[in-house]
Amino acid sequence: MTQETAHPIGSGLTLPQYRRDAVDAHPPLLSPGYGSTVLRAPQRPLTYLPQRLTEVTGPLLGEGRIGELDHDLTRQHDAEPQGQRIVVHGRVLDGDGRPVPHTLVEIWQANAAGRYRHVIDTWPAPLDPHFEGVGRALTDEHGHYRFVTIQPGAYPWKNHDNAWRPAHIHFSLFGRAFVQRLVTQMYFPGDPLFFQDPIFNSVPDPKARERMVARYDHAGTVPSWALAYEFDIVLRGRESTPFEDGDDDE
Repeated sequence: MTQETAHPIGSGLTLPQYRRDAVDAHPPLLSPGYGSTVLRAPQRPLTYLPQRLTEVTGPLLGEGRIGELDHDLTRQHDAEPQGQRIVVHGRVLDGDGRPVPHTLVEIWQANAAGRYRHVIDTWPAPLDPHFEGVGRALTDEHGHYRFVTIQPGAYPWKNHDNAWRPAHIHFSLFGRAFVQRLVTQMYFPGDPLFFQDPIFNSVPDPKARERMVARYDHAGTVPSWALAYEFDIVLRGRESTPFEDGDDDE
């Protein structure tokens, strides 16, 4: 969250004003290649509202909301899930590169076979009774977060002919206040399905798309136990991580 100017609101109070993100850093709300956006995209120009106190305040999302195993999706059941164990870690940063401490980070994903534990996901891939596919963590004082999970699989969807989603993990972040929520997706390097994925390619700027791809982290890989991927998330500014152009594809 990058402060640029101060905005007076009376009674001696001022609110920070945040610079706008780069125009091509995020997908347009109407992305015809991603079919469902045609139905839900706004039909009229957006109206920008002035920032108020709720932009910088909100419910506290503290440690009391985090369970002991919420960050480790491989230990939430009596037995381990199937698939390649991975560590996903990184930092949450504002537009000036400063860490955002003690902010809530939530993830959800498909299992190793590419299937979500959701009633509408009925494609013939096995469900894993030992994998829910959801987790949450708070960043530390330096803005770091860490999850242990399973490498998600690709899966088919009905957006276009022979459509398959690249392997990905959904992220939800609340920044410094409840109303500053960002939802994005983390992809894996070298995925062969990038070329035909309309959600990934709806981001106009190729460099911005690269900011959704995690970096393989060999130094962070745990020998004989788990591969590691690093994924830093920038909430605002010209280097911001692209947010999603619509609801989850599931």
